[in-house]
Parts: sequence; C-alpha cells; structure tokens
Amino acid sequence: MKLTIGKLAKQAEVTVETIRYYQRIGLLEEPGKPGSGYRHYPLEAIARIRFIKRAQQAGFTLKEIVQLLSLDAGHCADVREIAEQKCRQIDAQIKDLTALRNVLDNLIKRCRSDSSAEHCSLIDALSNNVETQYFASLPPQK
Repeated sequence: MKLTIGKLAKQAEVTVETIRYYQRIGLLEEPGKPGSGYRHYPLEAIARIRFIKRAQQAGFTLKEIVQLLSLDAGHCADVREIAEQKCRQIDAQIKDLTALRNVLDNLIKRCRSDSSAEHCSLIDALSNNVETQYFASLPPQK
C-alpha cells in the first residue's frame, strides 16, 4: 500500500508542511511524481517520521537526527557517542539554567526587600547593569 502525502501525514501524526520540510532538509526522500500527479510514499515513511519525532522528543536536533539516520544498526558505538554528547550538552544547559534561576531568585528577593514605590530594584539591576555580581555567573548570550 502506498500513501499520498495527506494520508502519510495523518498516519504519522504530523502536518503535510512537516513532511515537505523533512524532504527539503534530506530527512525524508521525496518520491518521483508519476503521470497521475500524486506522489506515493511507501509505508516505511511512517516509521521514519515517527523515528524523527521520537528523536526530537529525546532532545536531538534535526541536524543530529540526520547523523543518526545515516548510521545503521551496525554502528552502535557511533550512535552511543552521539547520545553521550547530547547528554553532556543537556548537563551544560542544566548548569546554565540553574545559574540563571539563582540570579533571578536573588533579584526577586532584592526586589521584595526593597519595595520602594519610586523604582524597582529588579528593573534597575537589568537596566543599569550596576549589579554585576548577579550576572557574573551567567554564561554569555549567543
């Protein structure tokens, strides 16, 4: 059984635009257009799209998913290395987010203790960059 793009989208629980995007970036092969005018996708396309969506849920970028899809089951060590690299990235993000959370907590505490009606110490700290000790621990913005 072959599927039109609309039926594929429905079966894979994505939009037609998602399928077209995956085709443009090389995640999904676009079938040739027959004389009848409708492209037909193999059933395997459903599994591939579901793989892509599960990999995204696991935190992989589309670029990383291209890498994963280029490897087959015989390259387990390579796949494991990509997953380990992703774990290291997530750990770094958690560290950065924790530092950001601590800065915001400190600014909120300061704002609560200095609840002057004339100004807001949180806005002052963000506007004037006077409170550099709060921001020193944050990673630079990209």
